[in-house]
Formats: sequence, C-alpha cells, structure tokens
Amino acid sequence: MKKNSNRLIRINQEVKHDLTTILREDIKDPRVSPLTSIVKVDVTADLKFCKVYVSVMGDASDQKETIEGLKSSAGHIRSELAHRTNLRNTPQLSFILDHSIEYGVEISALIDKVVQTDQDKEVEDNVETEGTENEIEALEDKEVHE
Repeated sequence: MKKNSNRLIRINQEVKHDLTTILREDIKDPRVSPLTSIVKVDVTADLKFCKVYVSVMGDASDQKETIEGLKSSAGHIRSELAHRTNLRNTPQLSFILDHSIEYGVEISALIDKVVQTDQDKEVEDNVETEGTENEIEALEDKEVHE
C-alpha cells in the first residue's frame, strides 16, 4: 500500500510539472489568464481521472473565463500530457478553481494591518508615557527647589 501511495505522489508531481509547462507554453486560448497557476493535482490510483486545482489571480469574471478556456482546451492539454508523460493511461482532466492563494494574500494583508495598528498604538503609548514622565520630573524638580 505504501509503495502505491509513493507512486501516486510521484505521478501527481510529474503531472503537475508537465501541466504547468503545457499551460505556460502551449495554451493559446485568449480566455486563459496569464496569471494562472496550478496549485495541486490529484490523479486517481487507476490513472483514469485527474482533478487539477487551478488558481487565477484577478476578478471573478477572469477566473470564470479561464476555467471555461481550460475546459474547452482539455482535449489538447490531455494529448500534450500524453506526449510528455510516460503513463499507461492518460487521465481525463477536470479543472477546479482554487481560491487558496487569494485567501493567503487576504490573510497576509489582514495580519500586516493588525501589526501596523499595534505599532501605531505602541508609538502613541510611548509618546504619552514620555510626556507624563517629563511632567513628573518637572514637578519633582520644582519641589526640590522650593
């Protein structure tokens, strides 16, 4: 069982690499955005089907058009994959839109915003503390001189 899973991992990596190359070099469909990347590939154990998780940077219409372009080019992509990959069966490809990269960018922006807010608040607190310390020192100096 373990050999089979290692074999599938290697096949997934190889198919992902080849699909990335095909997407970058061979797809001429204008609907497919140049900001398209393959996030993950899941090939079934019998090598008949393959789910390709695709991330597209852009708005919803760009994403929809890219998926439509990839689906219409699936036959060509599959034949190119057959030429590049040495597999007994070339799997049927199904393209699935993946939002994980967008989600990561959004979370990163939120974290940066929180960190900036904390830094701004810390600077304000330091300024207030320094002002209070200066007032206390002035009062102490005044008491000493009196």
